[in-house]
Amino acid sequence: MREGSKVICIDDQWPSGIEKYYTDLPVKNQTYTIRTIEVGIGWDGMAGEIAVTLKEIVNPVSKTPPNRERGFKQERFREVEPPKETAKERLEELEQMV
Repeated sequence: MREGSKVICIDDQWPSGIEKYYTDLPVKNQTYTIRTIEVGIGWDGMAGEIAVTLKEIVNPVSKTPPNRERGFKQERFREVEPPKETAKERLEELEQMV
């Protein structure tokens, strides 16, 4: 799974009160596109979980610096289609083979 991957939501059981941080949430069995992947902050306040943002859903940014958009735990999604390889990536791959 990486930026540009098509994913399907496999877990949409959200904790009570989450709506005060998000305006929109993924729905189980719906397909989305990964916009970003980064280290996120869990509900316990600890960094370390992998979080994704989605092209189809844009939520408000956090009030806590660095004021990033809150993402969703990567484990809530399953990749259904890897991103399309760009011409630049393919050229780099071919150059490495030579």
